[in-house]
Amino acid sequence: MPTKIIFQPALTAEELRGFSRTVAEIEWLLLILVLLYQLAASPDEITSAALAMAMFFFSAFVLSFHYANFYRQENQWKLVIETLVMTVFITWVLLYTGGATSPLNDLYILVVIVSALTLGKLITLLQLVLIAGCYIWLGYPQRNLLLLPFGTALVAQITPMLLVAYITTMLSADIRRAYGHMKLLSETDELTGVLNMRAFGAVAERIFRQAERYARPFSVLMIDSDHLKSVNDTLGHEAGNRLLKLTVQCIQSQLRQTDVVARYGGDEFVVVLPETPSNGAVGVAERIRKSIESSPLTTRDKKVALTVSIGIAGYPNQGHDLDTVVERADHAMYASKNGGKNRITLYSA
Repeated sequence: MPTKIIFQPALTAEELRGFSRTVAEIEWLLLILVLLYQLAASPDEITSAALAMAMFFFSAFVLSFHYANFYRQENQWKLVIETLVMTVFITWVLLYTGGATSPLNDLYILVVIVSALTLGKLITLLQLVLIAGCYIWLGYPQRNLLLLPFGTALVAQITPMLLVAYITTMLSADIRRAYGHMKLLSETDELTGVLNMRAFGAVAERIFRQAERYARPFSVLMIDSDHLKSVNDTLGHEAGNRLLKLTVQCIQSQLRQTDVVARYGGDEFVVVLPETPSNGAVGVAERIRKSIESSPLTTRDKKVALTVSIGIAGYPNQGHDLDTVVERADHAMYASKNGGKNRITLYSA
């Protein structure tokens, strides 16, 4: 079985774009530091030429990875490649500026920071092992590392980087955890836990684009509770909230993992069924209707019967764009309510 490299939990496209900009700035900072050293230290002709060549190729790499169109798609493997190239560049610079005792050997910390921020603990640990190997190659090529002076020197050089990696990894995990929590709050309905309309719009648009591109159907269900107002008026808003939660549970129990449900309004929910034509959506809607009808709300030692009115429209039969399909499903839902409630209506012109 092939070995699979495990990153930290997958970064979103938005996070990858943000980290990519940060990595680019770190790479330019690295170039500036080497350039300042060359200007301040006035190295000999051979060293100066070697540094200039390294800076030229590294800057060309940064430009191609961050600004050329064929590398605009961000992913974590790209970040791995960038950290490896940074390590090679720094090692080349150290080779010509004093080896393991070079005044620039702390530049490896930039690689550690990038890896810890974006790639997680395992990849960062592998980067530290690679950097330790570079130190050995630069400073101890013919010496026995088991001898105390040389082993101690190597540990003294690696330990600060290990601490930086640990702290940065922990901070990155905490930041991502907080970001994920805030994102969850911003995209879900606080009462029912399903998507709000802000998040639903983005997900539904993606489903529509895929359906349009591959000529595949999808359907939309508009579901409205028939009893929320009467429950609120007679039993209070707490009972009304329980009604909404129970309705969501019944809806979700009849959906696939690929289906999407969101709270559309006060007592109205919208469901998108990918890869489902409108005639197939009728069966899903009927199962939802029956599930809700057979799950009465128990409150104050009595049971309150629940029903819903459902409207259905599908792509491409009832509309050729997302807004039209949603609008026609909404019209069909109102037809269900006007026709006596607790029923399903498939949109028809």
